[in-house]
Amino acid sequence: MKSIFSGRDALVTALATAFLAGAGFFLAPVLAHHASGPFYDPENRVEIQGTVTRFVFRNPHAYLYVEVPEADGELIEWQIELGAPISLRRTGWTPDSLTPGTVVKMTGSKSRAEGSYGLCCVRMTREDGSPILSGGRVEEEDVQ
Repeated sequence: MKSIFSGRDALVTALATAFLAGAGFFLAPVLAHHASGPFYDPENRVEIQGTVTRFVFRNPHAYLYVEVPEADGELIEWQIELGAPISLRRTGWTPDSLTPGTVVKMTGSKSRAEGSYGLCCVRMTREDGSPILSGGRVEEEDVQ
């Protein structure tokens, strides 16, 4: 019995299979990107004010860490999830946009994880209400 594939057809099939498998490795992270809804509750918006301790500007999302004083004076570190650095750069953000010691005010969706202190989809300003970036936006788009 003869094969239905010639040597050339088998080579083309093997190359196409290898290409599709390789493309899957690059597309999987894009397809796996999540919405914020499962992790942050849009119905539970909170407002906080605190001092920036660090700004982590790396993929897949940038994070801002802020110490917020509680009513009893205890400092709680909140983790604020921002967008992808490439998106932030398009609106003027850089790794130096928020330096440790900067006081910020923000309103956002609180983390659904019990006992955690996290925010997403925030509206953020300086202590006096001015935008973080001169002439810049003060609200990150809520992209689901």
